[in-house]
Amino acid sequence: MVMAVQPLDETVREMARAAAVEDSRFEPVTEAELEKLQLEISVLSPMFEIAPEDVVVGRHGLMVSYGGRRGLLLPQVAPEWGWDRETLLAQTCHKAGLPPEQWKHGATLEAFTAEVFGEAEPGESLRPS
Repeated sequence: MVMAVQPLDETVREMARAAAVEDSRFEPVTEAELEKLQLEISVLSPMFEIAPEDVVVGRHGLMVSYGGRRGLLLPQVAPEWGWDRETLLAQTCHKAGLPPEQWKHGATLEAFTAEVFGEAEPGESLRPS
């Protein structure tokens, strides 16, 4: 979910459940794994259109849209993987199921920032990261 359509607490519960059991990129989380999970919540700012050269790695998350497909990567993803701007753009296209250079050929790019809350260790209280 990208746009707020329900209260934040409901959205967090729904997205956590979906991430745990519905993300086709991963096997569903098992009951045995629950205690080992470390929670992180990213509260996204409103989206705004952005030119590729204005994307700042580590500050901006991206959503790319083209032909009914869209992919979104959070701001923290690129630094975690050591990506530069072009790799972030290509990987966001890949997540959307698009060719990696579609961002150069008519795709819509939208950026956002995120306020990130997470646990230092599994089971601890959430705090700003």
